[in-house]
Amino acid sequence: MDIHHTDLENSLKEDLQNCNNEHDLLQIKSKYLGKKGLLTSLFASIKNLGINERKRFGIELNNVKNILSKLLASKLESLKAADNTTNKIDLDVPPRHHNNGSHHPISLVIRKIENIFLKYGFDIQDGPEIETEHYNFESLNILENHPARDMHDTFYLNNKLLLRTHTSSVQIHAMENSTAPFRVLAPGRVYRCDSDPTHSPMFHQIEGLCVDTDITFSNLKWILNNFIREFFESKSIKTRFRPSYFPFTEPSAEMDIMFNNKWLEVLGCGMVHPNVLKNVNIDPKKYSGFAFGLGIERFAMLAYQIKDLRVFFENDINFLEQFKHIR
Repeated sequence: MDIHHTDLENSLKEDLQNCNNEHDLLQIKSKYLGKKGLLTSLFASIKNLGINERKRFGIELNNVKNILSKLLASKLESLKAADNTTNKIDLDVPPRHHNNGSHHPISLVIRKIENIFLKYGFDIQDGPEIETEHYNFESLNILENHPARDMHDTFYLNNKLLLRTHTSSVQIHAMENSTAPFRVLAPGRVYRCDSDPTHSPMFHQIEGLCVDTDITFSNLKWILNNFIREFFESKSIKTRFRPSYFPFTEPSAEMDIMFNNKWLEVLGCGMVHPNVLKNVNIDPKKYSGFAFGLGIERFAMLAYQIKDLRVFFENDINFLEQFKHIR
């Protein structure tokens, strides 16, 4: 029995010429060397041969198998080489663009205010959002049964703990842990029972405090006027100070700016009350200071012309993407 191995070899070469991927190559390999392949069927026919022919035919079949296996292996290498070339990283190709996130407008305003006051020597400090009545009220001259406590609809956690109603409490922590003179700026979240288009039960404030010798109300007015001009990027913006009342400052004032031809209140301020200084063992006869507090959402609404406070907390991607290019 003779076998024409060149016929199988030529047939395989023709199949390999039309093969473009490893999946097709596996099909071709199965066609020739698989359990039901052409070469396998020839090996199965050996049993029908005489003793003398079996040896010669077996050797010839093994030679054919080696030839076919080498052709298949060579094709596999060429396919892998072609695939590596296709998937090779070209370092000269510009990278793919990935969508960048955006800063939240509240974060943008806090950062802008911090950068302004850092230039005036203020240090950024933080304090606990869960406070005691001592730090939130009593140490700030808001004593038990003081009528000023009626101004705050407070979230009480128990008889002594509460969610802070203002960042003024950070003043006390700062004065307890610092030696005068010092300047402190304290941004953070505060909580009050209120919710409408211009109020939220959780919002952000920044508290400023300066304690030194010979600090006057003129120093307070100078630094706040400069802050307003820098924040709104206008040297001609009009401001005014109106007498007001806060338990922790004396005298106290509210600062207004001229906005869209109307006076608009933007922050409260005043000279630190002597009782507040005494509560943290600072001698009011030697030191004086000023303090101010402002609402971050108010400044963000003015800066970005936002009319509804609630959009700051709704995580609307379309709203947030408007601030993608602001740094």
